[in-house]
Amino acid sequence: MKAYQQSLCGLLNLSMSLESRDHRSTMGTHLNQETSSIKAELQSKLLHDDHHVQKGGLRTMPFIIVNEAFESIASYGLLANMIFYLMEVYHMEAATGTIVLSIWTALSNGLSVVGGVISDAYLGRFRVIATGSLFSLVGVTFLWLTSIVPQLTPSSCQGPDTGCAPPTRAQLGFLYASFGLMSIGSACIRPCSIAFGADQLKHHNNQRLIDSYFNWYYAANTISIAIATTVVVYIQDQFGWRVGFAVPVLAMFCSALMFLLGSPLYVKVKVDKSPFSGLIQVLIVAFRNRKILLLPDDCYNHSNETDRVELTDSLRFLNKACVVRYVDIGSSGSNSSGITTVENVESLKSLIRIIPIWSSGILLFVNVLQTYPTLTLEAEKMNRKITSRFEIPAASFSLFMLLTITIWIPFYDRVMIPFLAKFTHEPRGLNLKTRMGVGIILSIITMVVSAIVETIRRDLANSNTTVVMSAMWLVPRFVLLGLTEAFNAIGQLEFYYSELPNSMSSLATVMFMVSMAVASVVASLLTNIVDSVTSQGGDVSWLSSDIDEGHVDYYYWLLSFLTFLNFVYYLICCRVHQSFSSSESRLSHAIDKESFDGIEGKP
Repeated sequence: MKAYQQSLCGLLNLSMSLESRDHRSTMGTHLNQETSSIKAELQSKLLHDDHHVQKGGLRTMPFIIVNEAFESIASYGLLANMIFYLMEVYHMEAATGTIVLSIWTALSNGLSVVGGVISDAYLGRFRVIATGSLFSLVGVTFLWLTSIVPQLTPSSCQGPDTGCAPPTRAQLGFLYASFGLMSIGSACIRPCSIAFGADQLKHHNNQRLIDSYFNWYYAANTISIAIATTVVVYIQDQFGWRVGFAVPVLAMFCSALMFLLGSPLYVKVKVDKSPFSGLIQVLIVAFRNRKILLLPDDCYNHSNETDRVELTDSLRFLNKACVVRYVDIGSSGSNSSGITTVENVESLKSLIRIIPIWSSGILLFVNVLQTYPTLTLEAEKMNRKITSRFEIPAASFSLFMLLTITIWIPFYDRVMIPFLAKFTHEPRGLNLKTRMGVGIILSIITMVVSAIVETIRRDLANSNTTVVMSAMWLVPRFVLLGLTEAFNAIGQLEFYYSELPNSMSSLATVMFMVSMAVASVVASLLTNIVDSVTSQGGDVSWLSSDIDEGHVDYYYWLLSFLTFLNFVYYLICCRVHQSFSSSESRLSHAIDKESFDGIEGKP
């Protein structure tokens, strides 16, 4: 009976596919045509895979990683000192300049969704990255021109007692256009680059190599940010804006050139259809069929792809979008009437399953974003001298975090993973959800340590003693921040990439970047709320500009408590995800044997 039901379902799916192609042909003719079509598709698949084996591989990694690394040098090298450029050259107030930079950052991260959609659904990753590289190059060049052409900036202030001329609309328009072009470029490169690199390796069937790629990619990106916040910033401070902005232009030119030079070596996955329109169709059809009762003997519509996904019982109400009833067979254009496929349903389920865990990572980025300005202010009040002649700049302490990430990633990849794998029997050393959980725990510890150190520093500053606390007490906090990102951020990327289907792999990086964009908004709201609430009644705000008068330590304790609650929420999300994963779909990499044999047996 079961074999009969499977055969019947196979015939139903085949009939729907045949009717959508030519409703006027006979069933026997369609069976022969379908058999020939499947054979041709299999041959094409084999040739396509053989073509992919000849391309891609490790030799493409320098072109892809250099493209992303140099783009990061250009963008972060500009962002680090941009507030001073807006204040000095465009005569903006600090608050106005901060708002402009926040919008620029949010736009770069928010547009990543659009870049990921276009890449996965329409143009493919290679074209999107190439286009984004050119957009970024033009945007950086426009910004460089503002430091060269006097007409693009307001006239300089004549003296301290005279007012400064505000920028004109045309000048601001040119400045904002450069920011917009760079945002479009970043939105095209960042969500697609890491997935494009994985495309070059996945055809070699080496999961360990792909896992190492994720680690080394993140390490290279971290090194590029370190170079941007040190070397590029130093050049801008010492040689002025003209030379300082020329360096990002040169970096972006090398980024675009290197990526295009590797074009003959890349595996370029073609986009046949939009997976996102299929996800929307699932929601529409499932809602339309909400009154249908699913039966044990129901048949479901599969696509004609070689890779076949089995329908799962999790989020079962979505299965109504692909159920095939016998009445549909006789109706013309059954596919065009709105019945979607099992593959689309399972893709939407994969996305829904990871959203709770994705949301748990937002507060972690809030902690990172909130710590940067406060730690810089603390460092300014502390003893930063290494020798009698050398003093570490307050803004340079973030290098300790970047160095921690750079050192830990290869150590974890080469030493910790083989060691942990002996005990966990996990190829990645630690399960991805465990790895992300460790990152959240480290975030809690970071905030607790920050609160304790700031309490000691503030007490010393407000006492009668002349002792000034050493800024080296800030180093453990930056090290903990680096470990937090190394565990949680990379774990998030690998988790999203492993959970989503290949057709939506660029969405993994998009979700990561959107979480940072949402974290920026949450951090701004949290800062405003705390500042307004704690300053009521004439009291000094916790986040006062004079940190000796304020209570940043109280703010750290608040973040510690919120992060603890977030950890509890994360555990709940993991439990929910585990219940979904018990019925997770499995890929058979072949058409159902009985259905295929039935097709081959037709005359």
